[in-house]
Amino acid sequence: MRIDILTTFTEMFPPVLGASILGRAAQKGILEFNLCDIRQYSENKHHNTDDYPFGGGAGMVMLAQPIYSCLDAVDPEHKARRILLSPRGRTLSPEVARELAKEEHLLFLCGHYEGIDERVSCAMDEELSIGDYVLTGGELAAMVAIDCIARFIPGVLGSSESAETESFSDGLLEYPQYTRPAEFRGMKVPEVLLNGNHALIERWRRDRAIELTLSRRPELMEHVELNKKDIAFIQSIKKDEKARLTDRRLELDEYEQQALNDRLQQILSRLPKQPVVRITYFRPDSCKEGGAYVTVNGVIKRLDTVEREIRLVDGTRIPIEDIWDIDEPPHE
Repeated sequence: MRIDILTTFTEMFPPVLGASILGRAAQKGILEFNLCDIRQYSENKHHNTDDYPFGGGAGMVMLAQPIYSCLDAVDPEHKARRILLSPRGRTLSPEVARELAKEEHLLFLCGHYEGIDERVSCAMDEELSIGDYVLTGGELAAMVAIDCIARFIPGVLGSSESAETESFSDGLLEYPQYTRPAEFRGMKVPEVLLNGNHALIERWRRDRAIELTLSRRPELMEHVELNKKDIAFIQSIKKDEKARLTDRRLELDEYEQQALNDRLQQILSRLPKQPVVRITYFRPDSCKEGGAYVTVNGVIKRLDTVEREIRLVDGTRIPIEDIWDIDEPPHE
C-alpha cells in the first residue's frame, strides 16, 4: 500500500513510520510512505500556508491554494482515496480500518491551526476522526490512523491472528495476557493457561473478554454476537454479582455496632406497635457509616443510616426528629 501524507510538519513522521512494526513493513515493501511538505507548494512570497479567517475569529486558517497544488502534484489523477483528518469526520474503528486496509493507495491531509479552508473539502473523498477531542494538528491523528489501518494489511503483523484477537476486533475488550515467569511476587498465572488444553484456554479467554467488557465498556456488548456458552456465562456473572452484593458484609467494630444499635433501638422503641426485629450489622463499600439488614415482622429489609435519617430500601424514610409521627412500623 502506498500512503501519501500532506503536512506542514514532515519532521514529525520519520521517528514513527521508520520504527517498529511500521518500519519493518516499509523495509519489506508492504508499505510505502511519501511525505509531502505543503509549504513547498505555496505561491505566497513568504511561503505562508495560512491566513486570517474571513468574518474574524481566533486562530489562522490553512490556505486552499498550497493544498490544491500539493494534491495536483502528488495525486494528479485522483487515484488515491483522499482522507482529511478532522474531528467532524466519521470515527476510526476496527471496521473502518479494515475497510481502508483494502485500498492500494491512501492519502492523508493533516490540518493545522484553526482549520482548513472549506473549499479544500471538495477535493477530498472523506473526513476521518480518531475521537471526540481536538488536537493541535492532524499529524498525530494521521499516525494513529496509519498504525491502526496497517495492522489489517496482510504481512504487517508477525502473526495473522494478532489483529483479530485484540481489543474491539470482535467487539470485545481483549482478554488478560501473561508471560514468564508463571509466578511473580506472589501473583500466579491462571492455571488454565498452563495446562495445554487449547479448548479450555480459548473458553477462558472468551469469558475474560466478556467479563472485562461488561465491567468497563458495557455499551459495546450491544454489537457483540453471542453464542449459547457466552449467554450462559453472562447469566452466571449476573447471578454471582447479585449474591456478592447480598453477601457483602464486613464486621463493624464494637463502637460502631453499639452506636448503630442505639439509634435503631431509639426509633423502634417509639413505634406504637413493637415489631419483632432481628438485626444483622454490615458495612458495604457504598456506605461508610454502616447499616443493617433488619427483619421487621418477618419481612427482611435493608436499612441504611444516612446522617440523621434512617431509610429502608423500599423508599420508606424515617427522620429521627419526626419519629413520633409514625403510627405503625413500616412494611412492604
